[in-house]
Amino acid sequence: MIEKYLNKIICGDCCQILQEIPDNSIDLTLTSPPYFCQREYGGGGIGNEPKVEDYISNLMTIFRQCVRITKKTGTIVFNLGDKYIDGNLLLVPYRFAIEVQKDNIVKLINELTWVKVNPAPKQCAKKLIPATEPFFIFAKTDDYYFNKDAFLEYRDKYLNGGKKKAGNDVGKKYYELIDKSDLSKEEKEQAKKELNEVIMEAMQGKIESFRMKIRGLHALPYGGQAGGRLTQIENKGFTIIKIYGNSIRKDIIESNVETIKGNIHPAVYPEFIIQELLKLLTKEGDVVLDPFLGSGTTAVVAQRLKRKYIGIEIHSEYVSYAENRIKQNADNHTLDMFI
Repeated sequence: MIEKYLNKIICGDCCQILQEIPDNSIDLTLTSPPYFCQREYGGGGIGNEPKVEDYISNLMTIFRQCVRITKKTGTIVFNLGDKYIDGNLLLVPYRFAIEVQKDNIVKLINELTWVKVNPAPKQCAKKLIPATEPFFIFAKTDDYYFNKDAFLEYRDKYLNGGKKKAGNDVGKKYYELIDKSDLSKEEKEQAKKELNEVIMEAMQGKIESFRMKIRGLHALPYGGQAGGRLTQIENKGFTIIKIYGNSIRKDIIESNVETIKGNIHPAVYPEFIIQELLKLLTKEGDVVLDPFLGSGTTAVVAQRLKRKYIGIEIHSEYVSYAENRIKQNADNHTLDMFI
């Protein structure tokens, strides 16, 4: 039963512990495995293989278990860093992603690029400073949960000023254009009916604005290429494009490299990124698993956002540190999200 693991950190090898977790029981698997030949995490293990091919193979063994235990409505997110060997960039994350696709058991639905605002200033006269890392988002089926409006929603709430109600003259020019157009009588009547409806939405503040394209008067959408709006123009004589005023949700997220006072773990990914991924891919009460919990960031943010968590970590000192972070998070009632 999955219940015995909920809101706990298990100390042990995730290769073994994952096998004990039931099929289709996790809503989101979110993790950042040890990077290839980057750091010594204590006692060998994944990341210390002699060849990158061995590293990818070991990761795939764990990934397949993550796919098995993740629900059909769930997702799996892996964050990986790259590595130079003899001055040559290995493209480790992309080798892993390609190997995953060879299995044909999940779909890669997004590569979310973390842009580091404060990357480590490595001293190399003939290389630019690496300042990005990918978070690969995989789904088992097309029914995965995906709340795009919740991702980076603070931009709309606090930066864009919210939607504004339109003035009384909104859309009037389109009535004149409809009358001047070559649309049939029936098409003109339908165009004015739908125009009235969208004007009311704008005046009530339900949408920020809109655009109308009329056959014979405006350039075709998508440059005339096949698409839903082109079909509407061909069939009805017009199309209406509603503008909601929300930020475009891009596959990029900017954040500082995380530093935590007293942290004993050599690599910590930002709480802000984990927060936004949890908002995007889970609901309150969902179960989030991190098989390489490390310093506990995934669990801390899951607790803050009222998700259940399961953490697996092979090193006991990191388990103790993560448990202390979670306890402090609860004791201090630090449940407000970052903006």
